[in-house]
Amino acid sequence: MIHAILYSSLLVAGCMTFLFILATVIRNNSIVDIFWGLGFIIIAIFTLFYSGNITSKKAVLDALVVLWGVRLAFHILTRNIGKSEDFRYLEMRKNWKYFYLQSFFRIFMLQGLLMLIISLPIIFVNTSASDEIGFIDIIALLVFTCGFLFESIGDFQLRRFIKDPSNKGKIITTGLWNYTRHPNYFGEAVIWWGIWLFTIPEINGLLTIISPIIITLLLRYVSGVPLLEKKYEGRVDWEEYRKKVPVFIPRFRK
Repeated sequence: MIHAILYSSLLVAGCMTFLFILATVIRNNSIVDIFWGLGFIIIAIFTLFYSGNITSKKAVLDALVVLWGVRLAFHILTRNIGKSEDFRYLEMRKNWKYFYLQSFFRIFMLQGLLMLIISLPIIFVNTSASDEIGFIDIIALLVFTCGFLFESIGDFQLRRFIKDPSNKGKIITTGLWNYTRHPNYFGEAVIWWGIWLFTIPEINGLLTIISPIIITLLLRYVSGVPLLEKKYEGRVDWEEYRKKVPVFIPRFRK
């Protein structure tokens, strides 16, 4: 597994360097968000074939990663088409000294490092002796499916809401957004807990729990929820919404 992590690190670093050069040329760092899901696909496929032993369990896990990564990349790509750079990167562009140097390390390389750490369960399964799908793997699949549905349905509901001209200037409070203010982020966190569960049949797999912990903390306290919460802070409709709906973990009311 150590060699797989090392080679994956070099692969991710190369991809992120190329992506940084492209973003610099087109003056839009938002493309790094599109690559987030695709990066995990690259790691998954590389480590699968690097192991030289493709089993049914590995094939299922990697298929799930591809499904998640492609959907997320397509969602972000179609959302960003025709739009300017994301507000987060615009703020960085305005406020950071030595922007390009900081951008390389604090956006692209940092995201690559996080991608590598979060993908540890995938690397572990792909380089282990895991073969047949067992009971725990079925539980893992169910958890992944719940998270995937939560994330994709939440994104779909939000996109449909935004496309309706009558909703201009409003915030979405219907569908899954009636149970949590960030169903897509909650769904993604659940997805990674599901992926981690695939490592449980082997005792060493427990150590990769750092993956779901980190992505959950990032989404809830760093790069996901806080930035959007701050964006809408102070709006009357948002403050009313905040009082009724939990920030992350859904509350299904009667």
